Amino acid sequence: MTNVELAILGLVVECPRHGYEIEQVIAGRGMRNWTEIGFSSIYHVLNKLERAGLVEAHDERARGRGPARKVYAAADIGRQFLREQLIKALDQPSVSQQEFLLWLSNLPVYTPDEQRMALACYRQQLLNRQQALQFQAAGPLPDHVRAMFTYSLTLVTAELSWLDEWMLSMEVEK
Repeated sequence: MTNVELAILGLVVECPRHGYEIEQVIAGRGMRNWTEIGFSSIYHVLNKLERAGLVEAHDERARGRGPARKVYAAADIGRQFLREQLIKALDQPSVSQQEFLLWLSNLPVYTPDEQRMALACYRQQLLNRQQALQFQAAGPLPDHVRAMFTYSLTLVTAELSWLDEWMLSMEVEK
C-alpha cells in the first residue's frame, strides 16, 4: 500500500469524512509537504480502499440544498490494517532528502562559486520552510498534528545548522 493510501486511510480512521473534507484536512495540515496526495487522487484512493474492504461508504444528506455526499468510515479491518502498516513503516527509517543528496553526490560538476550560490538558495528555501513550520506549529492543532510540525521543524533546524557549518568550511578551504 502506498503512503498516499495510508495517509488517506488514516484520515478516515480518525473520523468518518467525505472526499472534500479530506481535501480540507490535507490542505489545513500541510500534508502535501510530505505526501504526494493530489486533489484528483483522493476519490480514486477512497474507491480503492472501499473495494479492498478497508473503508465503508454511505450517502449522507448534505446540509442545505446540495446533493448527498458519500461519507467514508473505516472498517474494523481497515483500522487493524493501518496499525500494522504504520508499525512496519517504523522498521526502516528513511532518508527523505533524495534530491539534495543527489546534488551533493554530483558536486564536482559545479564551480565553487556555483556551489556557493546554489547552497545559498537552498539555505533560503530552508529558512522559508522553517518559518512556515513555526507558524503552522503555533496554530490550534491536535497534539499529534503539532508533533508532525515540530518534528519537521527540528529536522529543518538541524539541516540548517549542518548547512551553515558546511558552507563555513567551504569558505575556509577557499
